[in-house]
Amino acid sequence: MSGHSKWSTIKHKKAAVDAKRGRLFTRLIRELTVAARLGGGDSSANPRLRTALADAKANNVPADTIERAVKKGTGELGGEVVEEVMYEGYAPGGVAVLVEAFTDNRNRTASEVRHVFSKHGGNLGENGCVNWMFIKRGYFALDSSSMSEDEFMELAVEVGAEDFAVDGPHYEMFTTMEAYARVRETLEERDLTLEVKEMSMVPQTYVAVEEAGLAKVLSLLEAMDQLDDVQSVWANFDTDEGVLARVSEAV
Repeated sequence: MSGHSKWSTIKHKKAAVDAKRGRLFTRLIRELTVAARLGGGDSSANPRLRTALADAKANNVPADTIERAVKKGTGELGGEVVEEVMYEGYAPGGVAVLVEAFTDNRNRTASEVRHVFSKHGGNLGENGCVNWMFIKRGYFALDSSSMSEDEFMELAVEVGAEDFAVDGPHYEMFTTMEAYARVRETLEERDLTLEVKEMSMVPQTYVAVEEAGLAKVLSLLEAMDQLDDVQSVWANFDTDEGVLARVSEAV
C-alpha cells in the first residue's frame, strides 16, 4: 500500500493551497450536492452525505452554504444538474489512472481530461480498462509517532478495520465503504490526528516508477487535479519515499 499512502499524504498537505484559492470549498460543496442527490438528504441514512457534512464543517464551510448544497442535491433548490463521472487511462510508464469528476457537461469535461492525458504523455482509455485494478475502500493514515505499533494494531482491531499496515512514518488503516463513516467518527472521537481520511480507490497492483520517469507521472496527476470539474485522482504507481518527496516539490 506504500505508493498509495505516500501520494495521498502529499495530496493532503497540498490541500492547504486549494483552500486558499477556494478550490477546496468548491469540491466540498459539489460532494455535498452529489451525495444528497444519490442517497437523499437524511445524513443518518446516507453515510456518504454524513462524511461530506463532516468534511465541510471541518473546513469551515458556512452552514447556509452547506444547507443550500444539500437542498440542491435533493431537488429542493433549482440549478444545473451535477453528475458523477469516472475516467480511466494511463500515465507514462503504464501507470493506471482513475479520475473522478463532477460535471454538468460531460462533453466539456471529457475533452479537458483527454487533453491533459495527451499533453503529458498519457492516454485516455475506454471504460473498464483500469478500474478493475482498484477497489473502493475507506483509508486512514496516522503519524506513527502518535502511538506504538502494538497500540495501533489493537486500535485497528477494536474499530473493526478490514486491514492495516505500518509504512515508514505512517500507520495505515483500511475499511469497507460501509464501515468508513463509523470508523472515522470513532477515530475522531478519540482526538487522533488523521493525516489522511478519505474514501479512496486503492490500487490492488502497483507499477514501479524510477526517478527519471516520476516527474512525468506527477505532472500529469497534478495537471488533472487542477481541472475545475475533477474531484479526485488516483494512480497505481510506487516509488521510493525520498524520491517522491523530492520530485513532488519540483512539480
